Amino acid sequence: MPDRDRTRRPSTASMPHRTIRDLDLQGKRVFMRVDFNVPLEADGLTITSDTRIRAALPTVKAVLDSGASLILASHLGRPKGRPNPTMSLKPVAARLSELLGRPVALASDCVGDEVTEQARSLAPGNVLLLENLRFHAGEEKNDPEFARALAALCDTYVNDAFGAAHRAHASTAGIVEYVAEAAAGLLMERELKYLAMALREPAHPYIAIIGGAKISGKIDVIRNLLDIADRVLIGGAMTYTFVKSQGVPVGDSLVENEKLDLAADLLKTTGNQLLLPQDHVVAPDLAADVPTQTVDGADDLIPEHWKALDIGPATIAAYSEEISEAKMIVWNGPMGAFEVAPFATGTIAVAKAVASSGATSIVGGGDSEKAIQIAGVADSITHISTGGGASLEFLAGKTLPGVAALETT
Repeated sequence: MPDRDRTRRPSTASMPHRTIRDLDLQGKRVFMRVDFNVPLEADGLTITSDTRIRAALPTVKAVLDSGASLILASHLGRPKGRPNPTMSLKPVAARLSELLGRPVALASDCVGDEVTEQARSLAPGNVLLLENLRFHAGEEKNDPEFARALAALCDTYVNDAFGAAHRAHASTAGIVEYVAEAAAGLLMERELKYLAMALREPAHPYIAIIGGAKISGKIDVIRNLLDIADRVLIGGAMTYTFVKSQGVPVGDSLVENEKLDLAADLLKTTGNQLLLPQDHVVAPDLAADVPTQTVDGADDLIPEHWKALDIGPATIAAYSEEISEAKMIVWNGPMGAFEVAPFATGTIAVAKAVASSGATSIVGGGDSEKAIQIAGVADSITHISTGGGASLEFLAGKTLPGVAALETT
């Protein structure tokens, strides 16, 4: 791997000055912003994955063990500023109660006289979950009056919702102006610790693996990581915007034609630092029962009316070798259409390679997390981020409003 000049450092948000470890919470009413935006069945009654609830448990338990009462607040879905019964946090309250082994009351709203009375009557050890914050338009608008109403419920504010930290909303940013003290929760602290590690003096060799459908959603991340990583391995449908930018036919593969010049420029300026797949698994359609074949990107063309849907065996071998030498790995985005079994091979192989590398590994994004779970290697990953969008913005060197707000207290 090349010995690159690392004098230019990407910009990042810094760590919050305080966490809950720095606060005396005994007898306090703590308002904790969490990310309980869990997937539900269409009826809005059944949680299909409680990963985000479980991720908040260490902070929830720490606050309760400190002798505080706890007010939890979250959004769920996109109700567009008005109540929607299919996006109620009622099933979340029930599941959290099961996990904690104590009652979790669900408020009928998140602001108002009734909620204020419920919050004021909480005894130490009691838990109140507010109803969906986004039932009010003031949440996403970061309305000062709405933020002030939320702040009035508590003595202390804790943000443990890394997955919403890239949004300047009332409960993630605005509220901090109206509370006496604010701090990061344990999950927020862990997320920032590992993501900051990926941008500030990481161990080398450092491999970044970036996949997914479109360059447009990850171009800032790719550019930022090219300033610090030794290799950036590209996978997923975004590959074919790069390939087509070189004048190579890509059949019916997904391409962002408006990004062809951008892709070509990146390839010109990065040399062998940015690696594209050497071969591709192609099919006439994205379905489980279609014929597939592997084409060599150097000698074979993707057939007309066929599309590339996974990386091939030569790429798996090459990427796995790069990964095996790494001491730091960041991975965001699948290598192909892994939700359909015939095209999951590349993503699962990368997951296993990352897990067996022995490197400090940071995985972000829902699809990458699913791949880790499917491959059965979650226990071998150093850190699995709970915030896909937030982690991308952090890795792109952008300031996260929810983190910046904590730094002002």
